[in-house]
Amino acid sequence: MSRAKGVGEVTDADFATEVIGAGLPVLVEFTADWCPPCRQMGPVLSALAAEQGERLKVVQLNVDANPATTNAYKVLSMPTFMVFRDGEPLRSMVGARPKRRLLEELAEVI
Repeated sequence: MSRAKGVGEVTDADFATEVIGAGLPVLVEFTADWCPPCRQMGPVLSALAAEQGERLKVVQLNVDANPATTNAYKVLSMPTFMVFRDGEPLRSMVGARPKRRLLEELAEVI
């Protein structure tokens, strides 16, 4: 999977530790190699991780390699962004979006 620079990758095996158990709010991008809009989001996620790293953890999960987590959260479309805080999914957003809009949507949770 082509990861965005500065953005971690999570898997079925470490999702509970890295996302559910995280001390910060976590933005998870459910992504796939075959998804052009997912690739477009790479620079946006890199910028977000660099600018908001103190307040927000940004990670990617490859849906093809991690079906258990993908199915557990009923993710059907790529990219899907989910925000977790204190182990709970607070918000879900489907589709690529510009950084400004993503920040607006995240404002209430970070």
